[in-house]
Amino acid sequence: MDVKMKNISKSEVLVLKDQISYQQGQVVSKTLAQNSALSITLFSFDQGEGISTHESGGDAFVTCLDGVGKITIDGEDYLLHEGESIVMPAGHPHAVYAQETFKMLLVVVF
Repeated sequence: MDVKMKNISKSEVLVLKDQISYQQGQVVSKTLAQNSALSITLFSFDQGEGISTHESGGDAFVTCLDGVGKITIDGEDYLLHEGESIVMPAGHPHAVYAQETFKMLLVVVF
């Protein structure tokens, strides 16, 4: 299985939150790697935007890069601040909502 990083500079020190921009009224995503075993994606959410409740076939590891996001897992809300992480377990309903503008790194392991 061949996975290569894309849409990001290599051999360069980066600030992840600077690799994706906010867009008014939108959720923006940038895929960095994806195959049948792994998905790595950067997201930015304008305040009030989100991803509705769904389930994933893999464990979804979220790290907040900027702002404050509300992560809902099995109906329970968790606030995520810059530098904090949470795992949304495979097969459990979850959602993401931007309490304020919010950037996150999502790593899903299938």
